[in-house]
Amino acid sequence: MLSKRIIPCLDIKEGRVVKGVKFLQLRDAGDPVEAARAYDQQGADELVFLDITASFENRKTLVDLVEKIARNIFMPFTVGGGIGEIGDIRDLLNAGAEKVSLNTQAVKFPELISTAAKRFGSQCIVVAIDAKKQIDHWEVFINGGRTPTRIDAEVWAQKAARLGAGEILLTSMDCDGARDGYDLELTRAITQKVNIPVIASGGAGRLEDFYNVFVQANADAALAASLFHYQELSIRQVKSYLKARGVAVRLD
Repeated sequence: MLSKRIIPCLDIKEGRVVKGVKFLQLRDAGDPVEAARAYDQQGADELVFLDITASFENRKTLVDLVEKIARNIFMPFTVGGGIGEIGDIRDLLNAGAEKVSLNTQAVKFPELISTAAKRFGSQCIVVAIDAKKQIDHWEVFINGGRTPTRIDAEVWAQKAARLGAGEILLTSMDCDGARDGYDLELTRAITQKVNIPVIASGGAGRLEDFYNVFVQANADAALAASLFHYQELSIRQVKSYLKARGVAVRLD
């Protein structure tokens, strides 16, 4: 049985870690290099770095910051934000990222997924989906959650997998930062539609939330931000809790 992964996320704006609620009301949460180093020492399985305003501001991800973080950690590291072409992916992988996360540009130009997967391997390509509940489906949003697309999230996840994505990073915009638990209905809908790993994101507030998203929604990994940034829970606490309840995790 593959171990379930616990992944802290660094949302970056203007070179600092920030965190908000439902993609709004951002507040400072520290220095990204220090945060990355701390999570590495705590035993996080991976780290996600998202330059959350890069696409909206039409600029590239902060490659120099990626390099600094990569030099300070030994765990796998995924980078997203402002990635628009193959050269951007190459630069980030060369800077020390193990994977890249494609969102806005993948929606606009789906062929980017297949081209990148062929060039670098599917294991390097994560497709991030920011989804918000509508009446009878979940709609994909881009540009850091600012722009609706009228695309059904389930349909898009299936297409991304067919095009060669190696993983889905699924964020519930409705649950993001609310700490009322992951969106189990959304996560389950996506995990049932694709045969690639799904990282659940948005809503972690208690230890039980991690257990529920693994057991009830079959997520392969759970991502959290503010809960870890403000030291309300540690990586080890979460993993110890999960292991005690029979969930396979890597616990050093």
